Amino acid sequence: MFVKSMMKHPHECFTAQIGDDLNSVISILEHHDIQAVPVLDGNIFIGMLSKETIYKGYFESNQSKDVYLTESSANDLVEKKDLYIKEDEVFERTLPAFTGFSVIAVVDEEKKFLGLVTRADVLEQFESAFGVKRKGIRIAFTSEESEGRIERLGDILKQYHENVISLATFDETDKLARRIVLKVDPSDNIDKFTRKLEKTGFRVLDIKEV
Repeated sequence: MFVKSMMKHPHECFTAQIGDDLNSVISILEHHDIQAVPVLDGNIFIGMLSKETIYKGYFESNQSKDVYLTESSANDLVEKKDLYIKEDEVFERTLPAFTGFSVIAVVDEEKKFLGLVTRADVLEQFESAFGVKRKGIRIAFTSEESEGRIERLGDILKQYHENVISLATFDETDKLARRIVLKVDPSDNIDKFTRKLEKTGFRVLDIKEV
């Protein structure tokens, strides 16, 4: 999954231009109930501007609210100038970037603004990867870190005709085992399937219908 397949395109995004006064930016943020917008110079990404930053600037400005909001521009308070990602990055790379902001800009090599990825978009992709919205049987188990273990798991799944909804693996803390979370469609074979896992060297930790 790449960023370009999950991002919102420019016509779906709310943005500010560097010359926009803060009153205009606040109107966008409040009207659309969002916390931050990308600041652009034409179509070039300059940085981000959040409601929190605008309010903080006001309290530190010693100006009246009207003067502050009308005489200050987005360019005066723009920040997070490196809060962007390229469209051909894998979507997992977005996770470390969500530090205090709920959106990340997507740009090309010249920093042309191509769209946005929101925290909600990323969470939706993880829900899809884990099959959250589909009912099934969730089986958590561990496997030793050795060649061919996932292939062996595939053979057992095929043998018992299990239909896989999702499959994720995680490193165990001792680094000698891998934790696997498998979600399959409900079936009459679950008991036999999990017993086969145990006999083949997988250690079943938990079985739950979700």
